[in-house]
Amino acid sequence: MSFFSLVFFAGFVDSIAGGGGIISLPAYLSSGIASHLALGTNKFSSTIGTLFSTIRYAKARAIVYSVAVPSAIGSVVGSFVGARLVLAIPDRVLRITVLFLIPIASLVVLLKRPQEKQPPDSGKPEIVVSFLIGAAIGIYDGFFGPGTGTFLIILYASLLSLDLVKASGTAKLVNLASNVGALFVFVLNRRVIYSLGIPAALFGILGNWIGSGFALKKGVGAIKVVMMAVLTLLFVRILLSLL
Repeated sequence: MSFFSLVFFAGFVDSIAGGGGIISLPAYLSSGIASHLALGTNKFSSTIGTLFSTIRYAKARAIVYSVAVPSAIGSVVGSFVGARLVLAIPDRVLRITVLFLIPIASLVVLLKRPQEKQPPDSGKPEIVVSFLIGAAIGIYDGFFGPGTGTFLIILYASLLSLDLVKASGTAKLVNLASNVGALFVFVLNRRVIYSLGIPAALFGILGNWIGSGFALKKGVGAIKVVMMAVLTLLFVRILLSLL
């Protein structure tokens, strides 16, 4: 696969089940640019792509804002804490922890049944849980990162009883918020190669647009398949890094 094909595929996967960075970041690194530039440029193209998939989910009314807004606030707080924890906790410890959590997450995806009704959009318990989900995944994102969107979807489905389509749409808005914050830092520090990031963003937009449309059309069954593929890929990646 060529570089731009991988970026397109990453956007397609990410818009459905999260985890696109597992594909796109190695593609940037394999292009021969320095790692900090790869991170910044990848964040630039993925943020733009995520914006378009978020718009498509929003138009289809597949975003639960009562969950997304407190989660987005929590993710900002959590990512800051996670970035600080990087200095205190060995990366290997988190990798091993995530390695054990992935099979559990996979079971949740496989056993999760579609919800016939949307849970109430009001109430303090939902707001608190949404904030805590955002904070917890924000910590993970700030510390380690890969699969952030996938874990958001799983927690929304298992703890807040969102169906996987609305969980995916809601996760997109939260991901977009955290991505914008990180991108701001990369841009300020001149860690984005625009000559590469702009054409890559176009392929990412296409992948995100087609992928979100695919998820909205095919529904829960398609999302489950893609999520299992992402979790498997993440498991293999972490295992290989530990070995």
